[in-house]
Amino acid sequence: MRRELVVLLEERSAKVMLESFLPRVLDEKIEFRLIAFEGKQDLEKRMVMRMKGYMNEYARFLVMRDQDSDPDCINLKARLIEKCHASGRGKASLVRLACRELETFYLADLKAVETALGLKGLSNKQHVAKFRNPDYLISPSHELKVLSRQKYEKIGSSREIGRYLDIDNARSDSFRNLVQGIKRLERELLAL
Repeated sequence: MRRELVVLLEERSAKVMLESFLPRVLDEKIEFRLIAFEGKQDLEKRMVMRMKGYMNEYARFLVMRDQDSDPDCINLKARLIEKCHASGRGKASLVRLACRELETFYLADLKAVETALGLKGLSNKQHVAKFRNPDYLISPSHELKVLSRQKYEKIGSSREIGRYLDIDNARSDSFRNLVQGIKRLERELLAL
């Protein structure tokens, strides 16, 4: 029996972040596989087929997607949960949304960004109102580009930032929910 967490993602930047983040979070007995799609439409179009055809019957699935400009995250999440059930893997899956964008997680941990990008003084800005709870920012990726003086690059920076993200960071509700979801699936896998 293979204890495996399969993460379905809308894009490559989330994949590279999780490649460096998950080994710090998951028990070493659990393998993980990250499947990045070509955007949110591709994810939603193909996720049912990928989950349905997945060979490991013990696998647990995590679907992670950005909210982006979708005004109703409750309906968005419900739609993704419905797709999980349509795959026949509903009870073995979990859906998590990044409020607005993946970069929200980074803005919630400016110390990780500072360390990963080799910038000085960024963590001091964590107390500025908009960075205390970045889930409410309209364009976190733009904010991060400006804050990093254009040093932030979606793929390479995401990989590096994932190495330093504080697992217990509570500034972003969506990040905290992601970590709690990963831990929940980990417990299920370890109980098998």
